[in-house]
Amino acid sequence: MASSLLTLLDDIATVLDDVAVMTKLAARKSAGVLGDDLALNAQQVTGVRADRELPVVWAVAKGSARNKLILVPAALAISAWLPWLVTPLLMAGGLFLCYEGFEKVMHKLFHRAEDDAAKPGRTAALAGTEVDPVAFERDKIRGAVRTDMILSAEIIAITLGTVAGAAFLTQLGALAVISALMTVGVYGLVAGIVKLDDAGLALSRRTSALARGAGRTILRAAPWLMKGLAIAGTAAMFLVGGGIIAHGIHDLATWIQDTAAGLGALPTVGAVLGAITPTLINAVVGIVAGGLAVGAVQIFRHMRGPAAAAH
Repeated sequence: MASSLLTLLDDIATVLDDVAVMTKLAARKSAGVLGDDLALNAQQVTGVRADRELPVVWAVAKGSARNKLILVPAALAISAWLPWLVTPLLMAGGLFLCYEGFEKVMHKLFHRAEDDAAKPGRTAALAGTEVDPVAFERDKIRGAVRTDMILSAEIIAITLGTVAGAAFLTQLGALAVISALMTVGVYGLVAGIVKLDDAGLALSRRTSALARGAGRTILRAAPWLMKGLAIAGTAAMFLVGGGIIAHGIHDLATWIQDTAAGLGALPTVGAVLGAITPTLINAVVGIVAGGLAVGAVQIFRHMRGPAAAAH
């Protein structure tokens, strides 16, 4: 009896250890999606009244949890009955990351003037009495939950690719843990980010000179933090998406490894070159793949007609 109990405990410890290792790997590979998830969800509450920001974040977090309750069983079913589909899904997720990143860059480069011109109109509309605040908030939540579904699917696909060869319990544990960590971590940070300006404003009104200085610093830094998150998220999308695509193409993955090993053997700078070469190549692969994907989508839209090409 004691021997059986010890064996069971040992098996449980082994599974938990495997889950921890797989979760670390999946979290590292999901870093690009996480950065983009943070930036996008923090931007989603823009325009919401200050006293409604946290309820909106909480509503989106609950929607994200529901998304993952759908995606995790679907991922396990694919792994059990259609394991050959894991790599194509992972490649599709990587390509989508690259596409989204490239489209963001192109939009910033060629449509910034249009966005700047539209900002006063959007602000006036939000301030106007013709806007139903309840409907506006509901639309914000729905849009954020839809965005979360895409990003959550990418995270689950990356995690599934990481644990595809593991036992069922390890797969289940890793998917459950990464889903919980990503949901709590992302929306906890989003809640903190969207309330930074409130914290800075409160500190700036304190009697202490140190507190006022800290508050003013936070108020100045908050917009730059948002911009930094957006830039880091976009860059990480190319790195992670390009890495997924490169890893899925055997010859390319082998060439990257051989190139990194060859450069790593060089004297003096070899260690640095060997370490950064895979990252740089993954970034190039991500940018090229994103450009090709955006070009293909634009061609398809033009073939459908002017109305589709305008979107």
